[in-house]
Parts: sequence; structure tokens; C-alpha cells
Amino acid sequence: MSEQTMRAVTVKEFGGPEVLTAGRVARPEPLPTEVLVRVHAAGINPVDWKTRAGHGMAGLQTLPLILGWDVSGVVEETGFGVTTLAPGDEVYAMPWFPRPAGGYAEFVTAPSRQFARKPVSLSHVEAAALPLAALTAWQTLVDTARVTAGQRVLVHAAAGGVGHLAVQFAKHLGAEVIATAREPRHAWLKELGADETIDYTRQRFEEATGKVDVVIDLIGAADDTDVRSVSVTRRGGLIVSIPGGVSDALATASGQAGVRTSPLLVEPDAAALTAIADLVDSGAVRVEVERSFALEQAAEAHRLGETNRTRGKLVLEVAR
Repeated sequence: MSEQTMRAVTVKEFGGPEVLTAGRVARPEPLPTEVLVRVHAAGINPVDWKTRAGHGMAGLQTLPLILGWDVSGVVEETGFGVTTLAPGDEVYAMPWFPRPAGGYAEFVTAPSRQFARKPVSLSHVEAAALPLAALTAWQTLVDTARVTAGQRVLVHAAAGGVGHLAVQFAKHLGAEVIATAREPRHAWLKELGADETIDYTRQRFEEATGKVDVVIDLIGAADDTDVRSVSVTRRGGLIVSIPGGVSDALATASGQAGVRTSPLLVEPDAAALTAIADLVDSGAVRVEVERSFALEQAAEAHRLGETNRTRGKLVLEVAR
């Protein structure tokens, strides 16, 4: 095939998984300070299927659209001025977010300093599962909450992509970690470092744990999880509400209780990805990939992801 085109999965109109169409599109070229990366694997995140359906970051996108922000691959070409990477380097990243990155494709281009060297201990499939979820957890715990040893951290939806990494980062920071998830995930979460697990389908979390210093809310207003979290957060503690930001109801309840709140939207951060890669390669952190799919199976992967019952992450194998 011509080097001017590449395989990709595109969205021409917002809708269900069936709008994901595999085909060939023009291959991007790196501008000065950018690198062209041959994608080996692309991670899938909830923001992908929300955007595909016309929600999430859909308002920031232009159709036709190539979804995907998590990528792991090999530098193919460097633009003028790039000094930190060279052709052949194995890298991973979450480029451009929330602008389109085009990860569901054979090639992506982005500024070189949005990429970090891939963890050497991981395959491309495993590495592609990390960037968006790991950066969300890292920027929440390290940069926003500034968690310190001895604090108690409650992680909602702990078995998901962000959640299972947040459990590990919080433990690495020396916190006592309480995780909510369905009971079949409990043994695994304790292996990852959770000190206490709560099955939210059988017991209300506010009746199962004492006060905490930080809540990582990955659920939001569903079942009033955000507002209910106020009752378990100590005065002066912090709730970081990630799915939709701080709702009016949460702002009111937290203000009355003297609890701080913060929204968070993840940003590209190569320095953090480098630190995360070091933790992975040291064995302190691991990433869970429940299943990988061929690029052309993107619709099937989205259908599975939308069940919200996966353990860890789903990944598209672009180069098989």
C-alpha cells in the first residue's frame, strides 16, 4: 500500500459502536518539534465511547474523527528541532488530549515532549493501557490531593482502568486505601494494595468505613455517590470528582460540611509518564489488560467497554 495512507478506524457521525468504520486514510506528517509514531497498540477509555456517542469531548471534535488518545509504538520519523527522541525509540503517550489524537490508526503525530519512553518491562499492548488512566490517577493523587503517608484514601470504582492504578499509586504514597468494587474483584484489589474493600452492591460504603482524607470519585452523581462521599470525608478533606466535575449538589453538601472539592481533567504529561514507567519497571505498579482486539474490532471492544464490567483496560492491537 502507498506510504501516503494508513489503516484507521474513523467516525463519520456520532452514534453507537456501529459508526466505527475501518478503512484507509491519509497518513499524517510531523511538523517541526513533532514525531511520527508507528502505533503498535491503542488503549480504549470511557471517554472514547462517550465521545463516539456524541457526549464526552464530542463538542471539541470535528467529523470525520479518529478516536483514541492512548498509544504505544515506535518513533518512525522526527520533525525539525526534535532532540529528545530518535527513530526506533519505543514510546508511549496520551497526546493532545482533549484535542483529537487519532490513536485508532497506524500512525500518529504529536509534539515530541508529549511522549515518554515505554516501560521496558511491558509489551506495547500493556503500555498502551496506561497513559490516560495512569495520568488521571497520578494527577489526582500526586498533583491535586498531594497524598502523604498515613492518610486514608477512598477509591470508588477501584477495579476499573483509573481505579486499579489509583489504588496502587495511593499505596505507593503510603496511604491506607479503601476500595469500592463488586466482591469478585476484592481479592485482586487486595493484591494491588487495597487495605479494605467494600462491595457497593451489598453495603453502602458510608456505613462500612470511617472518615477518610481523600476521595477519588470515579462514579459521580450515579446513585448519589458524590454527595454520599461527603459524609465519610473528614472536615478539611478533599473529594476529587472526575467523571463530570463538581455537581451543584456536591458543592452544596461539601460546603456545609467543610469538605473541599475539585474537578480534574487529565493533561498530557511526559514527566509523569516517565515516573510511572519507572514504578512499573521496578515492580511497584502493574497494569491490568482484560482483553485486546484487532484494530478492525473497535466496535466490538466498545460494546464490551460500555458494559462497565471490565477489569482494568481494553486495548486495540494495531500492529499484529
